[in-house]
Parts: sequence; structure tokens; C-alpha cells
Amino acid sequence: MNPATHNNDFYAWTQEQAHLLRTRQFNQIDFHQIAEEIEDMGRSEKRELESRLELLLMHLLKWQFQPNLRSRSWQLTIKEQRLRLEKLLQENPSLSSFLAESLDKTYQLATISAERETGLSSFPEICPYGLTEILTPEFLPSENENL
Repeated sequence: MNPATHNNDFYAWTQEQAHLLRTRQFNQIDFHQIAEEIEDMGRSEKRELESRLELLLMHLLKWQFQPNLRSRSWQLTIKEQRLRLEKLLQENPSLSSFLAESLDKTYQLATISAERETGLSSFPEICPYGLTEILTPEFLPSENENL
């Protein structure tokens, strides 16, 4: 199989590359493309972390700024995203430092999502929650916090 197969039939390419690795046929392996795919897998994990954090932050904002609309659904979404973040961090401990690094940018995206869903535009410019609070299962912001 030639390297162009990567673009034409990704699944077949992955199976062929795995076979070549297992049978130690190193002279036929597409090392450059395999390295690219491995890096892409790592970026995918980071994107998932950011996506889950964004959804969690958006629901924390909705919880805090729309107390009259609080629902079991929001509470369960908050719980679910915390559990999914915890699982992702257990499977990828090195992402813990990235979580702190991405908080500010992810919070900005969360406020945009929260504005879109709520129609409100009065969210704090800086994330009002620390990482410890964000990840603490019992934490739910009150309506008077950080206002």
C-alpha cells in the first residue's frame, strides 16, 4: 500500500500501517504520517477537554445568573461534565496543566455560548470560578456570588 492510501482510504491505511509495525517491516512504514496522526490524537484529547470545560462553565453561568430557570437538567449537565472531565484527566494526567492554561480562553467561549442561550450579556469578563470550584462535585454558584 502506498502513502497516498492515507488520503483515499484512511481505515485501510491504518490497518496496513499497524500490520507493518507488528511485522517489523519498518522500511515500508509511513513514519511521517503516523507521527502526524499521533499528534492529531493528542490534539483531539485537548479539544475534548476544552469542549467539556466550556459546557460546564456555560451551565455554571446559567445556574448563577438565571436562578429562576434552574432545572434538574442543568444540574445533571454540570454533574455529567465534571465526571467526564475527571475521567478524561484520569486517562490523560498530562492534560491537567493544560486545563489551567486554557481556562481563560475557554471561559470567553463559554460566555458567548451562555449569552446565545440566555440572551444575557452581563457575565463577568474574568472567570468567577477557580479550577477547584469548577471541578468540585458539590459546587454550584449562588446568584449573589461575584456580582
